[in-house]
Amino acid sequence: MNKFLLRALVLATVNIAVFADAQFRTRNRMDKLEDFDQQTFSWGFYLNGNLLDYRIVLHPRYGMSGNHNLVTSKESISFGAGLIGKWRLNDYLDLRVEPGLQFAQRQLTFNTQSNDQYAAGTLTNPPFTPIPLTENDKVREIKSTLVDVPVLLELHGQRWYNSRPYVAAGVNYVVNLQSNSSSEDDNLQQVFRSTTHNFAWSAEMGIQFYFNKFKLTPGIRGTFFMNNEKVADNATTPPYWSAAVSTLQTRAIMFVLKFE
Repeated sequence: MNKFLLRALVLATVNIAVFADAQFRTRNRMDKLEDFDQQTFSWGFYLNGNLLDYRIVLHPRYGMSGNHNLVTSKESISFGAGLIGKWRLNDYLDLRVEPGLQFAQRQLTFNTQSNDQYAAGTLTNPPFTPIPLTENDKVREIKSTLVDVPVLLELHGQRWYNSRPYVAAGVNYVVNLQSNSSSEDDNLQQVFRSTTHNFAWSAEMGIQFYFNKFKLTPGIRGTFFMNNEKVADNATTPPYWSAAVSTLQTRAIMFVLKFE
């Protein structure tokens, strides 16, 4: 379903772009929504498809075996939607707030059975009793519902008939509603925990198209978490899971379709 939504968004944008090209390149055509960008404040909404993954820095002892990574991440396609609030600063700069809700599901695989060799204990982990890792122990399906609040400074060029290019960058405050950060259970009970409150930075680029009644903006945005999302397992849990990871950070490429 998620892949179908992403393909539908891409197909819709391609069709609109082809139509817009034929429409906007006519030199004697009147500009549309000529006064739209002169408003101090304006509003809209957006839909987006996401490609999400984790950036992982592994622990050199528990997360690696020689040059082989014991923990791997599998990316996923998901979707989201949100609202747009724009404050016009001048002819070339806008400040935008675009709160949205993002749905994601990713997979981490822990091939860490070899950590049995540290059962006698190390300086960072106490002794533990080895356990055989089943497939359910090795794979974590991580579902996330993210409340994403990006604040972006947008720089745009001059209008060329009924289109205008732009770039934007800013910071995000992200709340993971399915983080399990307050759970007393951990990976030993098959509960993966991560941080609830997170910060990220974003960069975006695209083209704004003006129609008679609205402005359509297809764009590409990259969002990269700055903080470490890992929540350590309990002290008595063997080092098969969170101990194998030093840093865990979400990264996302988003295809955004905005309507204003």
